[in-house]
Order: sequence, then C-alpha cells, then structure tokens
Amino acid sequence: MTIKYIFLVSRQAKIRLAKWYTMSSQKEKAKTMKEVSQLVLARKPKQCNFVEHRDTKVVYRKYASLYFVAGIGLDDNELLMLEIIHRYVEVLDRYFGNVCELDLIFQFQKAYFILDEMIMAGELQESSKKTVLRVIAQQDETEAVENSERGWGDINLEGVARTAMLT
Repeated sequence: MTIKYIFLVSRQAKIRLAKWYTMSSQKEKAKTMKEVSQLVLARKPKQCNFVEHRDTKVVYRKYASLYFVAGIGLDDNELLMLEIIHRYVEVLDRYFGNVCELDLIFQFQKAYFILDEMIMAGELQESSKKTVLRVIAQQDETEAVENSERGWGDINLEGVARTAMLT
C-alpha cells in the first residue's frame, strides 16, 4: 500500500499536521489539502469514511475535534489505512497521555517524529506501539542530555511557547 499523504485538520478547517510522500508543488499540495478538507468536513457522521478525490482514495477518521486524513491509491486497502490511522492515534495517546489538539499544536515536532517512526516513504515501517514509543523515549533522553550539555537544563520550551500563546 502506498500512502500519498497524511494530514490532520480541525473542524475549523485548519491544518494541524501535514506529511506528503509524493512529489507535488506547494501550490498543488495546498489545493489538494483545501479540497480534501472541504470534502471531509462536509460529510455527515454516519457516512462512510472513504471517498474518492481525483486519482486518490481519501480515508479519514474523526477523533475528538480532529480529522485524520490519508490519501492512498485507488487499488489500496482502505480498511488497512483506517487501522494505520487508529494505530497512530493510539501511539499519540500513549505518548501524550490522552492527546488533544493543543498537544499537536505545541509539540508538533513530536507528532511528526512519531509519524516518521511509523511510516517511511509512504509505506508502513513499524506497526508495534511499544517499539515506536521506545524509540521516541530514547530520542527524548538524547534531547534532554543535549539540552543539559548546552546549559539549558530542564527548560520546557513547549510550556514556554504555550504560556506565551495563551496570554
């Protein structure tokens, strides 16, 4: 299965995370995200979670206030993609402890790291939640060591950014 793109969109049609696995111009990516977002947001909750858009099958799932949207080939298995989306949400939930939209806004780099551990070049690379979480924990340890070596100590840059944005 080849994944063309994955993005997260809020109910207000704001893109919270976007990862592309195919080559497209920035203009084409923006156009696709806008069209697909409008398409997904306009659908009723009881409708099917699959829809075709151009040469892509769009698979989406809503969790709280976010839609997790993926574009796959027309011949690919949409149920498998739904399972990959669900697995990604489970890993995010374990890492952040009941993940919410604010976690993804203020710690977007962690959300990208987790996605990169799971999916590489549009293919599922690692499906084990434990393995992904272990690698991310190692990455956090390395980051903490580097911060302490720089003299930054336990500075919580995400917390500082969140405080600045909320005031």
